[in-house]
Amino acid sequence: MPTSVTVFRPPATVAAEARRGLELRDQYNRGGTLIGVRRALQLGGRKVVSVETLRRMVAYFERHEIDLKAPAAQRGHPGYPSAGRIAWLLWGGDSGRAWSRRVLRAYEQTRKE
Repeated sequence: MPTSVTVFRPPATVAAEARRGLELRDQYNRGGTLIGVRRALQLGGRKVVSVETLRRMVAYFERHEIDLKAPAAQRGHPGYPSAGRIAWLLWGGDSGRAWSRRVLRAYEQTRKE
């Protein structure tokens, strides 16, 4: 029996931050892993993401929030953008964090009802 898969399309703001991460990674030759690059290509192209991908995104942002506290993650620092800042952008940046949390929370709420 076929099962339905719930998918979501990232908004333009998330796509823009992911594309910016790819640009900065190319420019500075640092930041992110191949998984992060694949995620950026997915988000930047506004391709659909699954609930499982949303869970991975939420987990990524929770694990890596600390990376944004590094001095080079702050604008104006001579080492900006840090590898951590670039990686954060690859996953959709602040917009990706807010979107993945919001959508996953709403999805999980509907599953409880």
